[in-house]
Amino acid sequence: MTSDSPLLADHTTFRVGGPARHLVTATTERDLIAAVRAADARGEPLLVLGGGSNVLVGDAGFPGTVVVVATTGEIADESPCAGAYVTVAAGEPWDGFVARAVEREWVGLETLSGVPGSVGATPVQNVGAYGAEAGQWIGRVRTFDRATGRVASFAAADCGFGYRTSRFKQAPGRYVILSVEFQLKLGPLSEPIRYAELAARLGVPVGERAPLGQVRHAVLELRRSKGTLVDPADHDTWSAGSFFTNPVLPAAAAAALPEGAPRYPQPDGQVKASAAWLIEQAGFGKGYGAGPATLSTKHVLALTNRGGASAADILALAREVRDGVRAAFGVTLVPEPVLVNCEL
Repeated sequence: MTSDSPLLADHTTFRVGGPARHLVTATTERDLIAAVRAADARGEPLLVLGGGSNVLVGDAGFPGTVVVVATTGEIADESPCAGAYVTVAAGEPWDGFVARAVEREWVGLETLSGVPGSVGATPVQNVGAYGAEAGQWIGRVRTFDRATGRVASFAAADCGFGYRTSRFKQAPGRYVILSVEFQLKLGPLSEPIRYAELAARLGVPVGERAPLGQVRHAVLELRRSKGTLVDPADHDTWSAGSFFTNPVLPAAAAAALPEGAPRYPQPDGQVKASAAWLIEQAGFGKGYGAGPATLSTKHVLALTNRGGASAADILALAREVRDGVRAAFGVTLVPEPVLVNCEL
């Protein structure tokens, strides 16, 4: 389905963004590849959009074709010895897939419950939450490579998964995700709970397991309390979730932070700091801002549209926070959402 000049605000969780020149909704893999090839043949700018939950589109919109990925389908092959191999179309809603995994006792994705967006978006950002990352459970990613014009599949080892990154993010626009294969364990209990806040909510020690359904419920409740569970009636969820990634710093830079700053040593010798702590300690508390763009009233990492905000409003607030943290601590925060036709 093709339409002209639709507002991209209607296709993102920020609910901001100007018009696209053309918008195509692709419901089959064949249609998806055809739409991408057609735009490339015309030499037209192309934006491939999933659930719109990790993107900020500028007020001028997008001067080309936007392809909305709406493909569906799931094929599962499970055995008591090997576990479950599940291939999922890129357009499937992520949380719907996680809910089915929990119901069928496929272990691994339960702490990623409630993450907005589509399955195809998860490998790009290597989506993570509550101590787990999607890349831990991805076996293969099938893509359309715009550089070669061919379908290309990548085993997990070739995906370059890291903290909120992948080979797909590092080569923006090149790969269109078609489907993702997950390799999941079988059983009624979760992976060990590694996130202290979640363990406390479940009433188990860190490192213990819990029933899958209880873990999913606890994660959804935590996300709701922080305004990161999408709800059209809650303006705290008119956002892209965490706007800044946690900075990963050289050990010396991390040591220079104030004594109370959280520090998480990484395998490569660097140290991950807490963006939320830095933001709050720099003077930006929950709900900061005069509107119509403010920090979330529940979580300082989320920039939100209180109704009627423009992309320019959100970017102005993001710059204020970024510059304030840099002035206070010498750390430059990096945005997590993809910025389309706008700059921070």
